[in-house]
Amino acid sequence: MNPERFRKLRSVLDRRQPDLTVLMERVHKPHNLSAIVRNADAVGVLEAHAVPLDDVLKLPHDTSAGSAKWVNVRTHASVREAAHHLRGRGFRLLAAHRDAEARDFREVDLTAPVAFLVGAELEGLSSEAIELADEVVSIPMVGMVRSLNVSVAASLLLYEAYRQRERAGFYDSRRLPEEQYRRLLFEWSHPEVAIRLRRAGVEYPDLDEDGEILPAPGRSRGLGASGTGEEVRDSGG
Repeated sequence: MNPERFRKLRSVLDRRQPDLTVLMERVHKPHNLSAIVRNADAVGVLEAHAVPLDDVLKLPHDTSAGSAKWVNVRTHASVREAAHHLRGRGFRLLAAHRDAEARDFREVDLTAPVAFLVGAELEGLSSEAIELADEVVSIPMVGMVRSLNVSVAASLLLYEAYRQRERAGFYDSRRLPEEQYRRLLFEWSHPEVAIRLRRAGVEYPDLDEDGEILPAPGRSRGLGASGTGEEVRDSGG
């Protein structure tokens, strides 16, 4: 593990926002999916959500710039299931939809736990998704076009949340629980080792300040944390 790389990983994880996310309903074009995930990573989203069109989520690595590696995308069978999951975790659901009754998204408090609901490229959000939302928000437009590209709309919503949260100091200190933070830091730093240890049912070992794996008590450095004698090394995240 390169120490500079490890410091970068820690810096990014320190700013992750566990209570900010986006739910993509039937967004099926790979470049839009990837762009939304890339936008989510840029503002510190920890996990995104999706209701795939055909039960298959396609996230090509080239257009997502590898962001899917850092933002887990959880899929759901239906928008109702996704809404139930998110609301159970304390999220307020904001549906992005052009409507006469919709509220300007910039007027909403986005420092509270929030999940933005964005819909498919042509149809937008389903009527069910809109009904499930706590509030409908819109992006003001004064031109001839009636809608924005879904990834552009998601970017504007997420960056307004970023603006409000940065001003409120949300990015100044770590917001993840310690156990979750340590788990993710290990998985980001040593993904191959993490896979082997999970398969073996072995807890992750501690890391030193440079991201190197510390040997368990009574075990010399280089022995496998699973106790198999395999070396605990990989190429890092």
